[in-house]
Amino acid sequence: MPQTSLIKPQSGSLLISEPFLGDPNFERSVVLLCNHSEEEGTFGLVLNRMSNLKLSDVIDVFNESFEAELWIGGPVQHNTLHYIHNLSDLPQAVQLGEELYWGGDFEKLRTLIGTGDLDPANIRFFLGYSGWTPGQLQEEIDKNVWIVNNNAADKLFNLEADKLWRNVLRDMGGKYKVLANYPDDPRLN
Repeated sequence: MPQTSLIKPQSGSLLISEPFLGDPNFERSVVLLCNHSEEEGTFGLVLNRMSNLKLSDVIDVFNESFEAELWIGGPVQHNTLHYIHNLSDLPQAVQLGEELYWGGDFEKLRTLIGTGDLDPANIRFFLGYSGWTPGQLQEEIDKNVWIVNNNAADKLFNLEADKLWRNVLRDMGGKYKVLANYPDDPRLN
C-alpha cells in the first residue's frame, strides 16, 4: 500500500520528481504549483527546463536590451505564455511566497519591460504548463512520484536552474540529501 505524504501540496509548493521517474517531461524536474485545488485540479510550471528561445522570439518586447530566456513550463499548451516574478506591485499577480508571484497585468508588465524598469533577473517566462485533474496529483504523490516541499519557493531566483533539482533536495536534508546524489543512470557506475 502506498504511503500517503505527510506534506500536502498547496499553491506555492515545489514538487520534486523522484530520481527515476521515467517520464521525459518531468525527469529530474522541479515544478512550482501556481494553483492547487482538490476540487479543480492543479496548475504548475516546470522550473528547470530551458528552451532554446528568448522572449523576443515569441512577443514584441519593445526593448532590445531586455534579454529573457524562455523556459518550458510543462507538456500542456506550448502556445501559452506564463511568468513568475518578485514584483509585489504588479496588479492582479497571485502571491505564491513571501517574494514570489505568478502572472499579473500583462500590459503593465510590457510597459515595465519597454521602459527598462524591469530587470530580467526578477522574472521568468514559460511556454506551456503542467496540469493535473482533481485528485490526480495526490495519487501521484501517494505513489511516490513526487516529493512535496512547502518551504523553498522563495529561494527560486537565487538558485541555478540547471542545479535546482539537486540543490532543493540537498537543502531538504536527511534522506533527500542522499537522493540528490543519485546518478542519472546508475548502470553507468
